[in-house]
Amino acid sequence: MRHNKSGKRLGRNTPHRNAMLRNMVTSLLDHEKITTTDARAKELRKVVDRMITLGKRADLHARRQVLSVIRDQKVVAKLFDQIGPRYKDRPGGYTRIIKVGSRLGDNAPQSIIALVEEEVSSSIPAATVAAV
Repeated sequence: MRHNKSGKRLGRNTPHRNAMLRNMVTSLLDHEKITTTDARAKELRKVVDRMITLGKRADLHARRQVLSVIRDQKVVAKLFDQIGPRYKDRPGGYTRIIKVGSRLGDNAPQSIIALVEEEVSSSIPAATVAAV
């Protein structure tokens, strides 16, 4: 029976799965976009959103909680200095999953998971329009 257990096992035992998700979170926050399988991307989204929410808080306890998952000091500094403030007004949904087709070797469905960028205002200043 399931007994309210959530999340996919991804064909790995618990320590291997946790290590894989830690490495993927570190890579995603460092590069802001990675390519992986659909199932991994969906599981990774949960962890990344939790880390960015902690990065928005920017207090000592949040930093220590993030350091228990992300072991790279530079990535943690980037999360609290750049990524957290970028999403301070956004209530959630910090990642986007884009399906890109199948992998050549085993035909596994691939996705790109990336941090969403802030929407750019489409209004063009009047001086720019007049100059064109």
